[in-house]
Amino acid sequence: MTQAQPVKVVMNDRGGLLGQRAEEIRVLAQTGQRVELRGQCLSACTLYLKLPNACVAPDAVLGFHGPSWYGRPLPVDRFEAFSNLMARHYREPLRSWFMNTARYRTSSYYQLSGRQLIAMGYSPC
Repeated sequence: MTQAQPVKVVMNDRGGLLGQRAEEIRVLAQTGQRVELRGQCLSACTLYLKLPNACVAPDAVLGFHGPSWYGRPLPVDRFEAFSNLMARHYREPLRSWFMNTARYRTSSYYQLSGRQLIAMGYSPC
């Protein structure tokens, strides 16, 4: 008999480094651990949306922005590469919105509610 893994509940996550978060997402995908986005989830935190077992609470707030180096612009080739890396963690229509709109904002966030993400097809908690 296998023991169920604890649920990872995200309540106040300001993001962090893209590479580190992408690696965490890769490990979580392998283990199948459930992730519940229940509070504020900003920047790299939004990459949890890639997980098939992630859910979003209707009152959660997710903040999206494009890649930068601590708020400073990246060279064009790195901006494109990191934008595409981030976009691969989102499904449509969020992916297109990110690539067409959100990635160009690097000094603040576009905020989407859990309700908006659920309307885009993400699982509710």
